[in-house]
Amino acid sequence: MPPSSRAKALLGCGIDLGTSGCRLALVDATGPIQQLSCPYPGAFRQAESWRLGVQQLFAQLEEEQRQQIGAIAIDGTSGTLLACRPTGEPLAPALAYNDACPEQAQQTRELVPNGGSAGSSSGSVARSLRLLEQLNEQPGSELLLRHQADWLMGWLLGNWSLGEEGNNLRLGWDLRSNQWTGGIACSSWAGALPAVIPSGQLVGLIGNAAAAELQLPVSCQIVSGTTDANAAVLAAEPQEGDGIAVLGTTLVLKQFAPQPLSGPGINNHRIAGRWLVGGASNAGGGVLRQFFSQEQLEELSRQINPERSTGLSLRPLPHKGERFPIDDPELEPVLEPRPVSDALYLQALLEGLSNIERQGWQRLEELGAPRVQRVLSVGGGANNPQWRALRQKLLIKPVLNRSKASPAAAMALLARQTATLGQSSG
Repeated sequence: MPPSSRAKALLGCGIDLGTSGCRLALVDATGPIQQLSCPYPGAFRQAESWRLGVQQLFAQLEEEQRQQIGAIAIDGTSGTLLACRPTGEPLAPALAYNDACPEQAQQTRELVPNGGSAGSSSGSVARSLRLLEQLNEQPGSELLLRHQADWLMGWLLGNWSLGEEGNNLRLGWDLRSNQWTGGIACSSWAGALPAVIPSGQLVGLIGNAAAAELQLPVSCQIVSGTTDANAAVLAAEPQEGDGIAVLGTTLVLKQFAPQPLSGPGINNHRIAGRWLVGGASNAGGGVLRQFFSQEQLEELSRQINPERSTGLSLRPLPHKGERFPIDDPELEPVLEPRPVSDALYLQALLEGLSNIERQGWQRLEELGAPRVQRVLSVGGGANNPQWRALRQKLLIKPVLNRSKASPAAAMALLARQTATLGQSSG
C-alpha cells in the first residue's frame, strides 16, 4: 500500500478517562467516525477498573475498525496517583485527584518550597508521601508512582517507565526547566518517578500483550496524551480571549496566557508552545449527584428561573477541603439551609458553583492572566441551559456551551496527526 493510502486508512484512537467512566473515539481523515462510552466496571480508585473499562470499549468496535487503528493517545484525571511495581502491578488503591493529604503538608512544603500545585496538600507530592507511608516502602525498593493516564500508557506499551509532562506537574515536574522541582529529584523515593516526555510524542509500538488483549495490530503506535482537562480544552477549539470551563465531576478553569502563573492550586501546562494556565475546584457536578439523579437534575433544571436568585449562599463542596480558587484542606462545605422546593435547592447549588467559578476567573486574573472575554463550557454540565444562564448572569460575560466537544476525539486527532507526521517524516 503506498504511503498516501496508508495515511488515509489510518484511524486515530483517543481514550478519555474521567471520574465516572471512560470514553473512546475514532477519527479518520474526515473527523470523528465512532464514539463509545462506559462506566468503570469497578471502583474508580482501582486501576483494574480503568483497564477493564478500556477493554470493554475496544470489544465494542468492529474487527475492521480495530485493524485500522494506527495510533492511540490517552488522557486521564490529573493527579490521580497509583503506586505499582515495575511490571505495572498495583500495590494499593489509587489516591484520587481530589484526595487531600493535610498530614503530609509540612513535608510537602519542605520538598517543594515554591508552592504551586505540586506544593499543595492536594497535589501529587503529598499523595506520594501518603502512599509511601501506607505501603511502608523502604528507600530503594522497586516501586513506581504513576498517574492514571501514564499507568494505562504503560499497560499499552508493556513498559511503565514513562510519564507525560502535563500529568506530572502536580508531582513536581517543572515545564520551564524541564526537571523535577525543589528537593524531589534528591528524595529517597526519586527512583519511583517517571522519565518525563512531552505531550503528543510517538512513544513506541503497542506491546504484544496489549495488542493480543485488545485485538489490535502490532504496528499500532502509542502517542503520549495529556490530562482530561487539557483534552477538553483542545476539544473546545478556543479563540483568543476565551476561557474554558470544564463542567464535569469537578469544576476546572483553563485559559491561555503569555506566561505561566505562580500560586497555590495553580496548574501551568504547555500545549503547542503556548502556556495553558488554570485550576481545579473540588466542587462540581459530582456534588449535585449527592442529592439528585440525572433524571431529577434534568427535570428540576427546567423549573429554574435564572432571573430570580434564591438569595442563598452555598459552598457546594463534596467534602471538607478545597484546591482552587482557595487552597485550604480544612475548608468546610456549606450545603444548608435546604429549601422545601428541590428546584430551588438545585438552583442554590448551581449558584454556589457559579460563584466558585467567578472567584476562579478573578483569581487567575489577579495572578497575571489576561481577563477572559468569553467562556466556553465543556463536560456534562454544558448540556444544562439553565446553569449556563445563571453563570452568564453572575460572570457578566458571554457563556457558550460546547456540549458536543469530545476530549476523546481530541486525543484521537492528536494520535492520528502525530502518527501521520511520523509516517511522512520516515
